[in-house]
Amino acid sequence: MKIVTWNINGVKARIEVLTAWLQESNPDIVCLQEIKSVDEQFPRAEIEALGYHVETHGQKGFNGVAILSKKSPDEVIRGLPGEDSDEQSRFIEAVFSTETGAIRVVSLYLPNGNPIDTEKFPYKLRWMERMERWAEDRLALEEPLILAGDYNVIAQPKDAKHPEAWLNDALFQPESRQALRRLENLGFTDATRSVTDEAGTYTFWDYQAGAWQKNNGIRIDYLMLSPEAANRLASASIEKHVRAWEKPSDHVPVAIALT
Repeated sequence: MKIVTWNINGVKARIEVLTAWLQESNPDIVCLQEIKSVDEQFPRAEIEALGYHVETHGQKGFNGVAILSKKSPDEVIRGLPGEDSDEQSRFIEAVFSTETGAIRVVSLYLPNGNPIDTEKFPYKLRWMERMERWAEDRLALEEPLILAGDYNVIAQPKDAKHPEAWLNDALFQPESRQALRRLENLGFTDATRSVTDEAGTYTFWDYQAGAWQKNNGIRIDYLMLSPEAANRLASASIEKHVRAWEKPSDHVPVAIALT
């Protein structure tokens, strides 16, 4: 089973890129972030024509997450619990039946948190605390669980071409990195880092200043695996070539294969 996360950066603007990639990559489950579309305007017809089921949790103009799958989910839950006043669409969870039992997949889009001297940074940290509490509860189910998405966290200096440029950015603050480590300490495995320790392993290149051409990237997109999912991990990869396509997202797909 191939599961992929991808911050599409506007699904309507990039529907041709998405459908071309779906045909090339042939994933079983895709977790999209930053769809920037309300549910009613999501371009589902083009995706359904390729044999995918579509579940969305959209928001007008920004944010929004979706799960595309070859098989319909048994259950779908929208929104991360724990803060009733939070109206941002950043979390969708789906449960699938497989030959080896249930598998739970989440598409999540963590808050950016910038500028750090505004309410956006405390909101980011609160969101990560809520996710940690939620994840701890879900781990008690002892089933394969994949938390796939744009975490907006640079975990280590080697996850940035120029880490010194990010010292005052919310993505690289000690509190952000510690929150991600706490998730790992619960028992989650960073799929990409489980197969490579190499520096220069990036998932995002800004549109500005020739970042792609200079490989001035950062790694902020993750598939975090519960112990039951990690035990089934066959491979993990970054489909970097998609960044060179016409009208690309500034992120690229990150994939895993489970046995």
